[in-house]
Amino acid sequence: MIAILQVWLFLAFYAAIFALCVWALVDCLRRPTAAFVSAGKRTKGLWTAVLAVAAVVSFIAVPIPGGYSLGGGTFGFLSLLAAVAAVVYLVDVRPAVQPYSRRKGPRGPSSGW
Repeated sequence: MIAILQVWLFLAFYAAIFALCVWALVDCLRRPTAAFVSAGKRTKGLWTAVLAVAAVVSFIAVPIPGGYSLGGGTFGFLSLLAAVAAVVYLVDVRPAVQPYSRRKGPRGPSSGW
């Protein structure tokens, strides 16, 4: 009983890490390249590579219900490092890049003019 609960808790934990990494990667891909330079952060290519590796590692670490995992214990630990990379991007880089990637002015016929 307890073992089944642990497996499902680990599944939820590693699935949340994977979702966090995918969210950070998608957000990074949507930002313009010039925004990273303007904000004084590392390049978009570096962040894209880091977050893509983090997403792959966290996907491999997600355990399969039934007690199995493709990556074993090593990828479980690396998944924590992947979560750190995603959190650093979301907490530090994303807010710095966000003002440089906003759209300018209203667009389309519904602008009110």
